Order: sequence, then C-alpha cells, then structure tokens
Amino acid sequence: MIDFRFTNDQVELQNKTRKFAQEYMIPYAHYYDKSGEFPLPIIQKCWEEGLMNLSIPKEYGGPELGSIEQCIVVEEMAAGCAGMTTSIYVNSLGVEPILLAGTDEQKEKYLRPLIEELKFVSFACSEPGMGSDVAGIQTRVKKDGSNYVLNGSKFWITNAPHADYFTVFASFDPSKRHKALCAFIVDADTPGVKIGRPVEKMGHRASTTSSIMFRDVKVPEENILGDEGKGFGIAMQTFAMTRPSIAAFATGLARAAMEYARNYVNKREVFTEKLREFEVIQFKLAEMFMKIEASRALYLKAAWTADNAGDATIPASVAKAFATDVAMETASEALQIHGGYGYIDQYPLEKLFRDAKLYQIYEGTSEVQRLILGRHVLDRYEPAMEKLPKWYNKKPPDF
Repeated sequence: MIDFRFTNDQVELQNKTRKFAQEYMIPYAHYYDKSGEFPLPIIQKCWEEGLMNLSIPKEYGGPELGSIEQCIVVEEMAAGCAGMTTSIYVNSLGVEPILLAGTDEQKEKYLRPLIEELKFVSFACSEPGMGSDVAGIQTRVKKDGSNYVLNGSKFWITNAPHADYFTVFASFDPSKRHKALCAFIVDADTPGVKIGRPVEKMGHRASTTSSIMFRDVKVPEENILGDEGKGFGIAMQTFAMTRPSIAAFATGLARAAMEYARNYVNKREVFTEKLREFEVIQFKLAEMFMKIEASRALYLKAAWTADNAGDATIPASVAKAFATDVAMETASEALQIHGGYGYIDQYPLEKLFRDAKLYQIYEGTSEVQRLILGRHVLDRYEPAMEKLPKWYNKKPPDF
C-alpha cells in the first residue's frame, strides 16, 4: 500500500523551512525584487539554519538528504520568494555533477568547504547560442600536458559573481556534439576567468545572473569530472536529479498565488457580497487547488524515483512540464482575481506572475520536456496491451 504521509522528520523539516520563509523571506521579498540586490544576509541565515547544500553526503559533513526532502524545502521557500530560492538552491545544482562523477578527492576538496562556511558554486552549462541543446555546447577544451585549457563563454549563470567555483561543460570538438563533451571543476579565481555584468531580468530579481568568459583557462587534469567524452551523460543525469526540485519550486509559487487569492476574496466585497460567494471565483480556486495537488504528486513521484529507482528522467520531465505550466496559469488567474490591485506592486501578484515565467524556461524549457516525453512515448514506452484488439462490430459468443 502506498503511504502518502510525510515522515515525522519530513514534517519537522517542512515546518522549519516554512517558518524560515515566513520570517526571513516574505518580509524582504519586495525589497530585493525592487532593488535587485543579492540577498546575502538571507542566504547567510539560511546556511546557518542548515537549509542549504542538502544533498552533500554525511562523510563530507553534509545532511545527505534525498530528493524528496529537497523538494519539501524548495516548495516552502519558493512560496516565500522565488528569486531568493533560486540563489539558495543553485548550490545543489552546481554540486550534482561532483556527486555523480567526482572522485573521493574532489568531493573532499570541493564539498566539505560548503558545509564549513557559506560558499557558492555555479552550474556553467548554458551559452549565448545554446540553452536546452546541451550537445551543442561551443566552449572548447584541449589537453595541454597535465592541464586542460578552456576557451569560450557561458551565459545565464546563476550566482556567477559570487561563486567560489563552477562546474563547467566544454567540448573537445563541437562538431561531434554529445560524444565530445566533458565536465570540469573550475575555481573562480583561476587566471583567464572573467565574470560579466549581471543582467536585468523580468523576474527572480533576487538572484544574480551573469555571463562567464574563459580565455586560455588552465584546469589541472585532476579537476575533470569522470572520463573524457562523458560530460553529456553527467549533464543529463544532473537534470534528472534536479528537475523534480524545479517542479517543487513551481508548486510553491502556485500555492502562494492561490493563498493570496483566497485571502483577497474572503475580504473583498463587490455588489454588496463577498467575492468568495461568486461561483466563478470558487471554480477558479478549485481549478488552482486541483492542479497544485496534482503538481505536488508528480514532483513527489519524480523525487521518489530519483531516490529509489535510478533514472528519473521521464517522471522528472512530466513533473517539470506540468507544474511549471500550473504555476504560470495559477499566478495569472490569481492576478486576475485581484483585478487592478493585482497589477500594481503594492500586492505580490505581479511579482509572482513575473517569477513564474522563468520556471517554464530554465533547466529545460517546457517544449524540451514535451520533446523528451514525446520521444519516450514513441520509442521506449511499453504499451499495457501487447496487442491492440481490432475495432469492429462483432457479436460476442456465448461464454
């Protein structure tokens, strides 16, 4: 029998994170959204509370929490502020290639310091000319004695100006696409690494997004992750492990939008009646609630698969595609319920609307998730019926 209840430890973690979001994120979300400043004091407090770097194994000082626990945390945080949550969570994305393919020495050198003090790591995969097409990476690498030399540019890199190191994907020969990709750990202070000016974004303004330029950057051979030519697989495994969390991000934002709408209709009066009494409003809230519940079920299935059953690519893509669309739809409907008040920054709905859009774009667009799923259905899906019956009008025999 399937048990949908959280364990006592999971409930405790959920309550702790919810309290953190309500005390340290929601009160300051508007300020950081308007200023665009990096929310370092909030992130420092989050690190002190033990709510960062959740996937790092115990042998390196971390809590070694599973994907389900990480999803529980990010849903609560994203309900508080999407941008802050992106800045906090990106460490988990950055270290995932090390967890998947790193040596014991690499893990000791690069994971333990994240637990001992507040440090940042960024995931450097996207480029000016490619995002979801990981096989199309143009950043080049060549072997030079005991070093690898990197040349190229990365774009859309979260926390790049604050990172202590990066996990970087590069190609020996871009014409060979996925067969030539490699992954590396690159220290931010390595000569030849240059961080671009942060870009102004529509939403998630409490996270810093910049470009990175690599100009003849020498990376010691002990910093390669896995074998040469195995970088594509590392990237895909990374996304399979982290996409459930993006679905949880979206679920948290959608839940917040629904709760703001619920609060508003309980107070607002129109035509001498509370807005809550109108059937059209009740239907809108019901639709939000149903889809949020479905989103949570999908991300929990994907997270469970990541923790227990190996390859979570398909359930992660299902959860990511569905939950991010739900977040965008729910934010829009909640804004609509608020009317003109939803359109001004004195209420949080316009921020939620702006923030929701990014979930449909980063870590694989909604279209890419559907491409993955469409190919799965056509090429790898195993039909429940071995042979589909012929469809015609046939009288049954006497059984």
